Amino acid sequence: MSALFTVSALFLDIAGSPVAVELRRSSRARRLSLRVDHRDEKIVLTLPGSVSEREGLVFAQGNADWIAARIASLPPRIAFRRGARVPVLGVPHRLRHVAAAEQPRRGAVWLEDDEIRVTGDLAHFERRVGDYLRRRARSEIVRRAHAHAERIGRSIKGITLRDPATRWGSCSPRATLSFSWRLILAPAEVLDYVVAHEVAHLAVFSHSARFWRLVGQLSPHADTAREWLRRNGAALHRYG
Repeated sequence: MSALFTVSALFLDIAGSPVAVELRRSSRARRLSLRVDHRDEKIVLTLPGSVSEREGLVFAQGNADWIAARIASLPPRIAFRRGARVPVLGVPHRLRHVAAAEQPRRGAVWLEDDEIRVTGDLAHFERRVGDYLRRRARSEIVRRAHAHAERIGRSIKGITLRDPATRWGSCSPRATLSFSWRLILAPAEVLDYVVAHEVAHLAVFSHSARFWRLVGQLSPHADTAREWLRRNGAALHRYG
C-alpha cells in the first residue's frame, strides 16, 4: 500500500496568477507527475520518496506553460443558479425557481418541461439542486447496478456515492461499489457503462480480456461511453 500525505498550503506563480499546489508523496511513485484538478483548478504534484519538495516545485514551475494551457482549456464553471442549464442523463435542463404561490409543493425539486424546478427559499436553491441530483444519481445507479449484478449471478454488499476527482467508480474486494454522483449529468449509456464496469469486477477482479468481454455483454455502448468520458468527463466536474 502506498503512503500518501498532502500539503495544500503551497502556491506557484503560473502566468502571473497564484495556483494552489497539492503535494502528494507516494512510496509507489517512480517519477514526478503533474495533473490539473478539473474541479479546483489546482496542481496535483506527486513525488517519489527520493525526491524533495523543492525539486518537485522546480519541476512544476518548469512546466508552467503546460499548466497554464491546461487551466485555460478547462470548460467554464456552471453554478447551480437560476437560469443555468444543467444536464440530467445528458439532457440539458434549465434551472428555474418557482414561487410558493405558483406551486404548493414548497421545498420540492422536480423535472418538468426540460426544467429543473425548485421551490422554497432562494438561499437554499443551489443546495437543493445538488441534493436532487445526488438522489437521482443514487436511484439510477442502484437500479442499474442490481440489474447488472443479477445478470451475472452476483450480489452487491453496498453502494456509496461520492465526488472523487479522478475516478468514476470503484469496486472493493468485499463487493461494495462506489460511484461519482456526477454520472447523473452524463448520457444514460455512459452512466450505465460505468455501472456495468464496476459490477463486472464482482466476477473478474482485474482488467483482463475476460473482464472486458463481460463488460461488453453488460454494456453494448462500452467503447463509445469510454470515449465520451475521455472527451467530456472534465466538464462534469465544473458543475455546482
